[in-house]
Amino acid sequence: MPVPAAARTHADDLADFVAASPSSYHAAAEVARRLRDAGFRELSEDEAWPTPAAGRFLVVRDGAVIAWVVPMGASASTAVRVFGAHSDSPGFKLKPRPTTGRLGWLQAGVEVYGGPLLNSWLDRELRLAGRLVLDDGTAVLAATGPMLRLPQLAIHLDRSVNDHLALDKQAHTQPVWGLGEPDSADILGALAEAAGVDAARIRGYDIVTADAARGEVFGRDDVFFASGRLDDLASVHAGTVALTRAAAGVEDHIAMLAVFDHEEIGSETRSGAAGPFLADVIERVQLSLGADREEQLRALAASWCVSSDVGHSVHPNYADKHDPVVRPVLGSGPILKINANQRYATDGVGAAAWNGWCADAGVSGQEFVSNNAVPCGSTIGPITATRIGIRTVDVGIPILSMHSARELAGVTDLWDLTRVAETYLRG
Repeated sequence: MPVPAAARTHADDLADFVAASPSSYHAAAEVARRLRDAGFRELSEDEAWPTPAAGRFLVVRDGAVIAWVVPMGASASTAVRVFGAHSDSPGFKLKPRPTTGRLGWLQAGVEVYGGPLLNSWLDRELRLAGRLVLDDGTAVLAATGPMLRLPQLAIHLDRSVNDHLALDKQAHTQPVWGLGEPDSADILGALAEAAGVDAARIRGYDIVTADAARGEVFGRDDVFFASGRLDDLASVHAGTVALTRAAAGVEDHIAMLAVFDHEEIGSETRSGAAGPFLADVIERVQLSLGADREEQLRALAASWCVSSDVGHSVHPNYADKHDPVVRPVLGSGPILKINANQRYATDGVGAAAWNGWCADAGVSGQEFVSNNAVPCGSTIGPITATRIGIRTVDVGIPILSMHSARELAGVTDLWDLTRVAETYLRG
């Protein structure tokens, strides 16, 4: 069956979004740009926020962004509906003194960030992207075009490579980016040039690698979408589109998009889900509505968080790695993520609510649960539930090649997740 035109258009827009978001800082900036264009007002954390608080607002903290819609009739005890996601992805991050090399090659000194599938980064053109912090304390975004590559060793030099591939995280993951001697080049200079600043002004930086290839729709009937950083830009994009579309219809709750950084390394930062960002924003919104502590707690007790992240589709070549009965597959709808040990925050009440939102959106959903012999990952869901105390349900889309430099999703799943998110946020 051909992919609906709306789903194809949505996938094309996601490709644009990912291309504009090679780092968490770029992702937060792109979310903010799109929401400003939709009439959201950007606030600063170190300035007073408007009272009364009715309207559309957003605030950026480093590589995280939170946006919300307060309806005209909101009161001190109005509940909040949060759609949560994360902006970072596994890969590599520039080390101090990053211009390295030997034997006539220029290389970049990088450190492994999160848990990438190392082999998937071989023989791809890579970008550098992130933020540069200048001598006056300002931060500027920087992103290069295709610039680096991790070249694989030829099979002639390792005849057993197809039997086993073992990559040393230090020796084998330093990409090449030019020819010459390290003392004659400066990789930060290339980033400064891309940002339009003087390299001598750089005092600090947070720079990561990203696959330079654009996201593509392909396969029979255009059912597949392949791209870097689908974990978790697919959810960030869905939430951004959903909040934009739902904003005018929000009436009896506060609709909120919360995009956190650093999920791939544990979330324990000021812009991560384990940090105070979401709690700070919710409290400031409640205070602007005149809430006392009793009213704050009542509002939180009636609130929801939908934590959206990717999950595993059943893999046709590794079926034994999946649960023998519960086997989500690309193209059959978004997934409800369940784990007995609460690595996902879904419970029976959350499952019923999610299934209801899917039904209201006219979307068929699936469930995901791990094979008992395969350890289960986690998300921002349990962290947010613990940190804020609101009922949370974990959902997402099924993908293949999770944590690869280029992951695989279903075109209709991407669109269906957005439709359910819009229904949830609109209420």
